Amino acid sequence: MKAISLFSGGLDSQLAACLIKQQGITVIGVNFVTPFFGIRQATLDAAKDLNIELLSVDISHEYMSEVLKHPVYGYGQHMNPCIDCHAYMLKKARSIMDDRGASFLVTGEVLGQRPMSQNKSALAAVEKLSGQKGLIVRPLSAKLLEPTIPEMKGWLDREKLLDISGRSRKIQIQLAEYYHIKEYPSPAGGCLLTEANYSRRLRHLLKIKEDAAAEELHILSWGRHFSIEDNLLIIGRNQRENEHLARAALPGDLLMEAVDFPGPVALLRSAGEKEPDLNYIGSIVARYGDGKNRPFVTIKVCSPEGNIKETFQVRPIAAEEVPAML
Repeated sequence: MKAISLFSGGLDSQLAACLIKQQGITVIGVNFVTPFFGIRQATLDAAKDLNIELLSVDISHEYMSEVLKHPVYGYGQHMNPCIDCHAYMLKKARSIMDDRGASFLVTGEVLGQRPMSQNKSALAAVEKLSGQKGLIVRPLSAKLLEPTIPEMKGWLDREKLLDISGRSRKIQIQLAEYYHIKEYPSPAGGCLLTEANYSRRLRHLLKIKEDAAAEELHILSWGRHFSIEDNLLIIGRNQRENEHLARAALPGDLLMEAVDFPGPVALLRSAGEKEPDLNYIGSIVARYGDGKNRPFVTIKVCSPEGNIKETFQVRPIAAEEVPAML
């Protein structure tokens, strides 16, 4: 018998896999990828150490329209639609379950670990929205929840499942020692949508460009962000970010940088019909380069392909006049 387990590589997902494996069930891990979370080397290493097959499935494009923009259960503290997200992943996992001839689904959720998304009401909402009622086994808290189909049919021994609840990690850490799990990330983080700064930038991008596609979102993690009318200006903070921005530019974007002085690469993405004020925007870019104290700085404007569209001189904007960052 086989089970499909949502597998992030975190401690809880590793322990859930161990608890199911020890009952003679073959566990196949699945890790879903979006611009906000996805597979990491640590995830691959964890699956290898547990000797389980791991599937990586990119759901970026459908996630944007089917989950992120219109969540049935709304958002958490920031722009994280956790209940809808979990339900969607389980719905997708069900199709993998059917394709691979597996019998049920597994998650590493712990009752009460996250007050808003892992209480009994939220877990019930996930089952309802995903359409997988009775097929979702949560081994770490199973004894505190209603018996699932695998338990009632005898595929799993309920007594060998656990009754963990709350935010303490003491029991999980003890279990990690028992199962010889040495590497696991901190339980915090992992999803960009739970971060205040990223969520603020994402809201702004979707405000000026509602149909923004998944490949447009990588830029939200880099640089200094400015909202200038219907334009998004991102100025790199170091060489690595400069290179990222240059590679991430899409058709219609503009790349700007000083000609005569070392400084950042800036990416300008416009969503409105009005032509952006390149002179004003260039003065902001100049402010963050080595020519910020010079009377004038020459700025070049390039296409994403590297073709120079124009050059002009600007007076670097005064520090007190720099617009607020997103």
